[in-house]
Parts: sequence; structure tokens; C-alpha cells
Amino acid sequence: AYNLVLVSLLVVLESCYSAYLFTDAFVLPAQHLTRNSNCHRPINSSRTHLTSISIMSSEKRPAFTPTSSAVLVGDGKFHFAIDRGGTFTDVHCILPDGTQIVTKLLSEDPANYPDAPTEGIRRLLDQHDNERSYPRGTKVDTSQIGSIRMGTTVATNALLERKGERMGLLITKGFQDLLSIGNQSRQDIFDLTCRAPGLLYEDVAEVDERIMLAGFCDENKSAATIEAQEKEEQVEGSDEYPKAGVGPRITGVTGEKVIVMRQPNLDSVRAQLEAFAAKGIKSVAIVLAHAYTYDAHEQMVGELARSMFTEVALSSEVMAMVKLVPRGHTACAAAYLTPKITTYLSSFRSGFDEGL
Repeated sequence: AYNLVLVSLLVVLESCYSAYLFTDAFVLPAQHLTRNSNCHRPINSSRTHLTSISIMSSEKRPAFTPTSSAVLVGDGKFHFAIDRGGTFTDVHCILPDGTQIVTKLLSEDPANYPDAPTEGIRRLLDQHDNERSYPRGTKVDTSQIGSIRMGTTVATNALLERKGERMGLLITKGFQDLLSIGNQSRQDIFDLTCRAPGLLYEDVAEVDERIMLAGFCDENKSAATIEAQEKEEQVEGSDEYPKAGVGPRITGVTGEKVIVMRQPNLDSVRAQLEAFAAKGIKSVAIVLAHAYTYDAHEQMVGELARSMFTEVALSSEVMAMVKLVPRGHTACAAAYLTPKITTYLSSFRSGFDEGL
């Protein structure tokens, strides 16, 4: 189940963090393209060979109804769609006159260029823009670029190689080991030798807070009893503290009513975050019980954490779902991988002028 959650998250992350760097993005269905015999020919030593693609004539194309954002005809600008894989990077381009071409280059070739998608864009612009030059080693002129869309395996590789950001987890008190225990799902339920995958966080701290779903304690109570408990106040330090069912009923975003039994002590949370920082942790995931419907506590802790760390992932923002285990794993993956994606996108932007 842990693996399934991570795989599902990767699909979301790779979609959400694809570089939608310009407006008027385009969509081109793969079935409209047919490769010619040059597509699989090795790139020559100069690294400047452009692998070509033959485009079917309009009479041979299958029926296709474009979306409102599709660009299937020339509009005087260059439109790029990039697939950056672990070995090769493919750059599809619609030229200003509507012609469609593709270039393929190595994803890693530090002797010739620092970033493959940037280099692929530069090569196509340099070859097909007759009015401007795009020399290697300078920032790419973006005046003729209409759109860029890019999919990358940066997050996938970071997860598989365990090269994400160092991160810590803040979770509701009493649930410190929850993500380690998981839900016990396994391919063979009777396999006693199965190994659980490693966790993404390197340290965990418990936040002393508690939200209770009112439905569990109000089911067999009279309206008068519920009204009396709503007016009653929690007595901190008493034997019954926090007393179940005591406090006003608050309607969450899902329509469920909750009772705030204990609010987080931000001074204690600050000390926990400072301990994270002292260990070199750069990113934090915050996962509190029932935050899917009532996220006030996560927002409080998150605001404090964001004043101390560059990357903070709240489970209620990343994936507001009922089940705490998958919500927690998803928040951890977001905190673990987002810094890597952000760093890559910043590096990508640095290869272009200020018009990007």
C-alpha cells in the first residue's frame, strides 16, 4: 500500500509540477505522429543532429477534436513540448508556420551543455529562426517562444534513489509510529519475511493536539446533553482532561462536526522544529488527525513552520482525504520531493532571459 501511495503521488506531482511556463499551452496527440527511419539513429559527435519526425497529412490523420488550448496551426511563435527522461530528452516543437519537428539529445552531457531541455530549445530556435542567433553559453532569447510544457522524471529518480530533501515529520501525539506501521497491506498476507520499504522522513515529533469527531460521542446523547457539553469547558490538569465530548461542535469542510479537545502549544512546536533544524533537516511534513475536515491546527503549525523552513507540506493541502496513513505518506513525499523539483525548475529558468 505504501508503494501504491507513492506511485499515485508521483503521478500527481509530475503533473502538477510540469513546467507550465507560458500561456497558450498546446496539446498534440501522439497518434498524429509517425517516426521515420532516422528516429532511432544515434546522435552524432557534434550533438547537433536533429532527429526528424514525419507528420501525417491532414487527410490521413485520425479524427481529433482539439481542446480550447490546443495549438495545431502556426501562430508565428515557437511552441515546445519536452519529455526529459533519464537517458534521452525529446523536444517536440511547432514552428511559427505550423510545421512540427522533434529533436532528441542526451539528458546528461555536461561537456556540451548544462541542461538538456534548454539546449534542445536553443538548437531548434537557432536552426529555424532566421532573424536571430542563439549562441551556446548565453541566455536564450524568449521573444519568439509562445509556450513550453515539460514532463520530467526528476521527482521519480529522486524517490527511487532516495536523494530527496532531508525532512522531518510532525504528527498528532500518539501516532508517532503510524506511518511505519502502515495498514499491514502486503501482496502475500502470510509472508512473514516481507520487508517494509524505508520511510522518507529521518525524524518525527508529536504535536500535543487533538480533534474529535462529534458523531462518535453524540450518537446516543439527547439534544439537551449535547447542548450542555457544548457550554462546558475543558479543565486542564484535571483527571479527565481532555474530556471527550466537551466543547462546541464545529462544522468541518466535509460537513462533519468536530470538537476541539486540545489546541497545539506553539511554543512546544517551535522547540520541536528547532530540534529538526539543528539536525540539518530542511523540509517538514505536518500530518494531524482529522485535518481533512478541520485544518485549523495544521494551518497554525504550518504558519510557524514556514517561518523556519523553506519547504512545508500540510497533509490537508496536499491530499485532504479521510485516511491518515495515505494522507501522511503523501504529505511526506511532497515535502521530500518538492525541493528537488523547485531546484530543477529554477535551474531551467536560469538558462533563459527575463522574459520567461
